[in-house]
Amino acid sequence: MRALAGRRVRVMTLVIMQTAVIASLSACAGSGSGMGGSVQELKTASDQTAAEKRSSIRLQLAVDYYQAGKYDIALDEIKKAIAADPDSAQAYGVRALIYTAMGETALADDNYRHALRIAPRNPDLSNNYGLFLCDAGAKPAQAMGYFETALKDPHYASPAKAMVNAGNCSLKMKNVDAAERYLLDALRYEPALPAVSIGLARVYCERRDYQRAGFFINRVTEATKLDTLPADTLWLALRVEHNLGNRDMEASLAAQLRKRFPGSPEYAAFERGAFNE
Repeated sequence: MRALAGRRVRVMTLVIMQTAVIASLSACAGSGSGMGGSVQELKTASDQTAAEKRSSIRLQLAVDYYQAGKYDIALDEIKKAIAADPDSAQAYGVRALIYTAMGETALADDNYRHALRIAPRNPDLSNNYGLFLCDAGAKPAQAMGYFETALKDPHYASPAKAMVNAGNCSLKMKNVDAAERYLLDALRYEPALPAVSIGLARVYCERRDYQRAGFFINRVTEATKLDTLPADTLWLALRVEHNLGNRDMEASLAAQLRKRFPGSPEYAAFERGAFNE
């Protein structure tokens, strides 16, 4: 009987402990309104108001038009999305992407800042604004803080993107060691992502370590058709293959660069033989 009573005590203790843990988790998710009051929950699609649903539809249309390069129509859809839901951080973030593509950097910056005022801890917005600052904004040092903000979010669904962006931005500042750290972290997290291999090839090309650079370039060229690679990646691969003495591959890459990007800075660099600049 004592043994049975002891087991009952242990079971009751376990139930009490589990209840305490659940209560603690609930407190983290949202505070209640008092004894017997409703408990706040994370918002899901079923909680959207009619206005938010209208905004979401317009936002998706804007994204589709943006991806198709129809920026004016995309902006019109974003206006409608914001009119339906003025607190949509996503809408301002997408409008920033559209303005960036249009070369309207001041407007893009304003929209990113407004989006982050609404959702200051949103990792996608932080990553995108960091990328904007590093590239179009020409402020790579300032960009790094936004990448770090994104990476500190344990719920960020795609941290490898921020790692790659932080690595590439570090390279712009000639901080090769930091670039390597970020990109190796991305490699461990998402090894099949082509941008990771391209970034690491850049790191090792910068160090004149062409064997390692070649390893990562091969990962790209073996998984991707040459006629789909952008000019900067073709030129990177061409430089690596040239320094490794792989003349057949070098010729194939040069033919692609000449055919598809004859007026590019990369082709101009190839013509003057700037393989180690």
